[in-house]
Amino acid sequence: MVSESSLDLAVARGIVTPEQAAALRALEAPTDDRASAPADPEALRFVGGFGDIFVALGIGLFLAPAAYFANLYGGAFVRWTTLAALAWLLAEFFTRSRRMALPSILLLVVFVSSGFAAALTFFSSGATANAAMPWWFLNLAGFDRVAVIEAALVAALLALLHYLRFRVPITVAAGAAALCIATITTAALLAPDLLAHALYGVTLACGLIVFALAMRFDLSDPERATRRTDIAFWLHLLAAPLIVHSLLKGYLNGFGALDVAHACWVLAVFLALGVVAVVIDRRALLVSGLVYAGYAFSALVRSTASADALVPTTIMTLGAFILLLSAGWRPLRRAFLLCLPASLARRLPHPLVAAK
Repeated sequence: MVSESSLDLAVARGIVTPEQAAALRALEAPTDDRASAPADPEALRFVGGFGDIFVALGIGLFLAPAAYFANLYGGAFVRWTTLAALAWLLAEFFTRSRRMALPSILLLVVFVSSGFAAALTFFSSGATANAAMPWWFLNLAGFDRVAVIEAALVAALLALLHYLRFRVPITVAAGAAALCIATITTAALLAPDLLAHALYGVTLACGLIVFALAMRFDLSDPERATRRTDIAFWLHLLAAPLIVHSLLKGYLNGFGALDVAHACWVLAVFLALGVVAVVIDRRALLVSGLVYAGYAFSALVRSTASADALVPTTIMTLGAFILLLSAGWRPLRRAFLLCLPASLARRLPHPLVAAK
């Protein structure tokens, strides 16, 4: 019997592909229907052990002063390029050779974000800043929009090169995020009035495109046995706040006082997103909407609960909802899948959860 460490070493040395290693592990998995769905349908390998945490700590302790000295002697551009170069070099060992999960994620984030910052510093030097843009997710108002577009495209290219070299699943989401920034900034450049009045429409379109890409990976791996399911997870994690925030924050138009009708509408949207989350077996949509659900629920109970009990009541209700949904996730999902066409239900992740 081949051990897990031997399989990881075989993947690192290119003897077998990660997909082949996952298929070999699947041979050892139980085959009865009751055990075919894993205990955690979204099981992901964030931390392989305390060694991952130890290395991640060392990376932070090493890169932070390196950035300080690079900025001290070379300025902002040298600081960001140094961080990107060091992240790539460290990934050659901790990602490509050791295949450590948490350090790989950390190094990817440092590499792409530093590449974006370096490109933005380079392209924006001498450029005239535009008027402030109404962006809730990024503070780029002080930079020229053309420079932001160029920097975002550079970051997307760097993400592509990183993925071709290291195959870290989160890299696809990082590249998609860069392209979303480029898309929204292009809309701001071409139609500034449109962005000022329809910001959430643009971000919603970006979120739906990322969601469609995530579903493409999910549908190609219904048993969630390959790297594609990890790629889909990170894409869902990016798409969820874009979709939820665009739908609910755009509708609320700020966090003002909600009447009962508006609060019920927000909760209805949240429940609809919850149905989608259960059907596709992904919880990111629900997590992203919890803040809005809590705000709407607090508006409903404001007239019946005292001011001191309002926040604890809201939090406790949300906690009870999460616990009940977690306990009944599989039966609820089975019921939803039975309402779908059989051809579609069979293509969704973990189709054996559905009754025959």
